[in-house]
Amino acid sequence: MTAANEQLMAQMRELSLTQEELAEAMNSAIEQFTGKRGTVSTRTIHNLTAGKTRWPQAKQRLALEAVFGCTAIELGFAPHARSVVDRPTPKSKSHHGEEPVLRRTFLTTTSAAALKPLTPAPAPYPDVSGRVGQSDVNRLAAQLSLIIANDNTTGGTHQVEQAALSWSQQALHLQKTRPASQRVRGQLYGLAAAFTGSALWAAIDGGRLNQAQQHLNEAVALAGLSGDPAIQFRTWGHAGALYRNLGQYTSALAADEAAKRTRAARDPLYASLVHARTAVHHADLRDHQTALRCLGFAETALDRADTDVPRPVWLRFYDSAEFHLLALTTTTTLGLWEQAEAHAHHTLAKLRPDMKRNRALTYAYLAHAQLGQREPELAVATAYKIPAQARQGRTARLLNAFGHRLHALAPDAPATREWFEKELL
Repeated sequence: MTAANEQLMAQMRELSLTQEELAEAMNSAIEQFTGKRGTVSTRTIHNLTAGKTRWPQAKQRLALEAVFGCTAIELGFAPHARSVVDRPTPKSKSHHGEEPVLRRTFLTTTSAAALKPLTPAPAPYPDVSGRVGQSDVNRLAAQLSLIIANDNTTGGTHQVEQAALSWSQQALHLQKTRPASQRVRGQLYGLAAAFTGSALWAAIDGGRLNQAQQHLNEAVALAGLSGDPAIQFRTWGHAGALYRNLGQYTSALAADEAAKRTRAARDPLYASLVHARTAVHHADLRDHQTALRCLGFAETALDRADTDVPRPVWLRFYDSAEFHLLALTTTTTLGLWEQAEAHAHHTLAKLRPDMKRNRALTYAYLAHAQLGQREPELAVATAYKIPAQARQGRTARLLNAFGHRLHALAPDAPATREWFEKELL
């Protein structure tokens, strides 16, 4: 007798998904990355939950990951002994060999969807008398995943910002024009807040602070209406980032305190994130001791966090690599160059391949740390590792500051002349 897949069923209960709704959400996800609607049925879902299907086919795995925001293994599935997970892809067109191709296709269409199909804003959902259901929520959640994936790759582009705003309007349109249960209505407000928060973050990352302030007001209001502690936590985190960029460091700390007061912060992973952000803001105020103490709190909480607990897709960015990136930001601000370099190397070693924006940021910070240790040649070599297409937003601003510091600290170094000659090309 096969054992039921308790992890998958727990995730379904978490999202209040019926078998019919999960099948619909998976078929929509498959359509998004293949262009052809999936054929998942309630019978398929029954086999998945009952444990009869131990390792779904590639399209179904990717769809499940898109719907729930976690890996198939985290959903209770186990790869076959000779699956593509632990052996080279066969040359034949076998069932297992299709996964890398599908995954590449999914990642490619993820970026394209956030930059092209999502901008300009899609047409509003038609006004019909039917109630808004979980499948509508899931379709919006899938789009949020695409926005987040695009931001991880490209950073705070104007396209990401506008795409996020357009999908926020979609969620609000559903909320205003269609009947829904109180639970679904709260989810729609939460999604609208999440999309607006992504637009806020993109504007901050791109240095468009006037637009960011407008997005913040809307995001805070929507997060409050959602009643979702996780969304409220996320919104206050973005508020702290905006206040930091405006030079309002005490307001950034106040935003951190607001995030700590949410119920979400009882989770050690959330607590670790807010402690790490608080460290950055204390560093801005040149409070060395408190900043380093907060990093200690963040690291301790991260060690206690249970990574198997289901969490929102937007929180997947926070892991050991992100902790070290925030620690790198803190120690760079404090001028602790050796510690900063160590955190940079930890970040680079742990970053997921899709986090291209953060990789570029880390190289920029690492160049600063090496320059701070009077190693201009090494610092310039590190800065050259940042590809041209990644030199935007915060990375561009860091490189600009790097050029000024390089000229001030090593004006006659060959590496300095080489840097400015290439930068002027």
